[in-house]
Amino acid sequence: MQKTICVFGASTTWGAWDSEKGGWVNRLRLSLEKEKYDTDVYNLGVSGDNSRNLLKRFEPECRAREPTMIIISIGDNDSAKNSPVYVPITEFKSSLIELIKISTKFTNNLLILGTKNVDETKTQPVPWDTSVYYSNKNLIEYDKEIEKICTKERVNFLKLSGLLKKEDFEDGIHPNSKGHEKIFRVVKDYLVKKRLVVK
Repeated sequence: MQKTICVFGASTTWGAWDSEKGGWVNRLRLSLEKEKYDTDVYNLGVSGDNSRNLLKRFEPECRAREPTMIIISIGDNDSAKNSPVYVPITEFKSSLIELIKISTKFTNNLLILGTKNVDETKTQPVPWDTSVYYSNKNLIEYDKEIEKICTKERVNFLKLSGLLKKEDFEDGIHPNSKGHEKIFRVVKDYLVKKRLVVK
């Protein structure tokens, strides 16, 4: 039976700054196809998304594709205080719980990724808006809440914080091709190890 993975997130999920293979999600799709996994991968990342925006589009996107597995990567933008995409952590937690609840309408196979770290030498502030800051302290705060919720709700959680080094970033926030490859590798290894994808 053909499996369908829907991957939700923001610009990193979408594949920003990976000029080689279009991002970690596309790398996952190409790899599963090459290795003959009977699985379709849909990249549903939207640049600039936060949990508030994702919640609005989540159920219709799932209904249109009927996923057998869902991967969610959200929280990085939510943590960026003073930015238009900032979401207070109490609202973020409520939204994440609701996303998990909606997911169960379609599948019990859910993986939620933790927040990434950033290169703070380039993100305080970000080059395109001097009022916007991404800090590892805030990202870790959101990451801890994601892990707590996943533990409580018995949902698969994959920690990404600390995975990327300075040389893996394009602009301090978004991974370059090397960084996307690292994310792809840890996600795929997790999926295979947990038998969330099978041939």
